[in-house]
Amino acid sequence: MFDAVIMQQASLRQGTHDTKGRSEVSGGGKKPWRQKGTGRARQGSIRAPQWRGGGIVFGPTPRSYGYRLNRKVRRLALRSYLSSFVADKALVVVDQIKLDNPKTKDFTKVMNDLGLNRKVLFVFDVEEDWENAWLGMRNLQNATFTTADGLSCLDMANAYTLVATEAAVKKIEEALK
Repeated sequence: MFDAVIMQQASLRQGTHDTKGRSEVSGGGKKPWRQKGTGRARQGSIRAPQWRGGGIVFGPTPRSYGYRLNRKVRRLALRSYLSSFVADKALVVVDQIKLDNPKTKDFTKVMNDLGLNRKVLFVFDVEEDWENAWLGMRNLQNATFTTADGLSCLDMANAYTLVATEAAVKKIEEALK
């Protein structure tokens, strides 16, 4: 479970940090003083790392932090998270959540009826009519939304309760077989 969450967090990193090396810093084309006879240390460029305004040695360069876990490990992590929600009695299965209007007030009423006030992850099936529910919940701080196909360990790690529709539960069971 830990590895799956760390993998997803690593993939979210931008990795656009960059520093300039001695070849990228402007200036420094001329040797500052002659090699011998001055009594000073030999220098080739005023943009060498030991100079003020010089290049950075082994600084960060743009890269991707993403990596992949094996499919069996990822599925095992999903299964483990789901079973921990079941063991903690934090999994709520509902027939469907259907709202007539995309209003936050209506969705807050649904959450209060279910007795939910902490961070909640709502899982819907792709074929369901979930658009009004999503529009109603997107302004709530303690409610997040995902589809059964996009269910991730990172989303589940950030939630105290998981609310899923029956169609979504069937889809998840199908995917984890």
